[in-house]
Amino acid sequence: MNALVILRVALRALLRNKGRSLLTTLGIIVGISAVIAVVAVGQGATVMINDQIKSMGNNLMIIFPGSIRTGGFHGGMGSQRTLTAEDAQAILRESAYVRAVTPIVRTGAQVVYGENNWPTIIQGATPSYLDVRNWEVAEGSFFTESEVLTAARVCVIGATVAQQLFGEEDPVGKTIRIRNMVFRVIGILTRKGSAAWGQDQDDTIIIPWTTVRRVLQNSPFSDVSQILVSLVSLEALEPARKEVGAILRQRHHLSPETDDDFTIMDMTEVTQMTTQVSRLMTILLTVIASISLIVGGIGIMNIMLVSVTERTREIGLRMAVGARRKDILLQFLVEAIVLAGIGGILGAMLGVAAAQIISRTNNWPVFTSPGSIALALGFSAAVGVFFGFYPAWRASRLNPIEALRYE
Repeated sequence: MNALVILRVALRALLRNKGRSLLTTLGIIVGISAVIAVVAVGQGATVMINDQIKSMGNNLMIIFPGSIRTGGFHGGMGSQRTLTAEDAQAILRESAYVRAVTPIVRTGAQVVYGENNWPTIIQGATPSYLDVRNWEVAEGSFFTESEVLTAARVCVIGATVAQQLFGEEDPVGKTIRIRNMVFRVIGILTRKGSAAWGQDQDDTIIIPWTTVRRVLQNSPFSDVSQILVSLVSLEALEPARKEVGAILRQRHHLSPETDDDFTIMDMTEVTQMTTQVSRLMTILLTVIASISLIVGGIGIMNIMLVSVTERTREIGLRMAVGARRKDILLQFLVEAIVLAGIGGILGAMLGVAAAQIISRTNNWPVFTSPGSIALALGFSAAVGVFFGFYPAWRASRLNPIEALRYE
């Protein structure tokens, strides 16, 4: 028997019991659709995370105070006041790999306009903040260096703050109160959306860092919460890290035996961490979804064993007229593969549709690659071969005479 004849016989046998064949493939359909949908959502999440991290800034490197070891005690980043605005200026002046830099002073406050109030993050910065963060002003303008020097009470607000405080009203030129102190809104930032860790980047107010220290915090010190550094290129990351570290160690008068009193973090570390978490979750969900494929394969084996029992006389008759054991084996093996293949195709279609529904209903990006679909279809065929081999082998080992006598 040639391959076409075997395939035609297998299809005829399956079509005789359409309902049973369809129910048999349900496990494969569910498994394949779940795998494709999970992989599509996982890959889409990775793409979204990378895009969000890129929106954080141009080749961004973040320097935190802290990470100092004294005796047996180790303080984490942010636990020490070791960074100053002068450190930021020195980094920009002395490093060949740095394009722009801004000190950051962070605090939280309740902001009031008229009868509306909103809790938000206050960030003190310099005019280079826009360049470092790759951000733009949608309306109005950003504050200047002279306003930083004079600790002016001006602010630029994010889109979320503008919506919560002003609604449809134009905020530019209006005054708001931060800790009962009056600030004039001079600009609105363009919308950036959520960061990779879920924080709303637009829920913020940017003011001169000197204003945060002198006015809001009433502090005479010039220490800062962090320093944001924009590099000339991503390839300059490693040499920039070493050079910036050397500059800070020299400025902080640290001996060779002393640990750094600062922590340098770049976006590649955040990207790797979030990507690993996303990949781990995708693998975990894929393994869970693959259990349905195993269950579907067991269902194929069971139904094929039933089919062998029901068609014992047919097998005996085929052997009696010249069919070889290999032909019987191939016939039942092809039936199992066809069952799994049909289930795989239907499952792939359902999985792609499910991914699109998830994308549209939850505004979540999905990425369905042809490779993942081909891999899922190949896996479904492998399930058919694996779980269909034993029933096919059992059919091929029947004794023709005993098969013809079977009632």
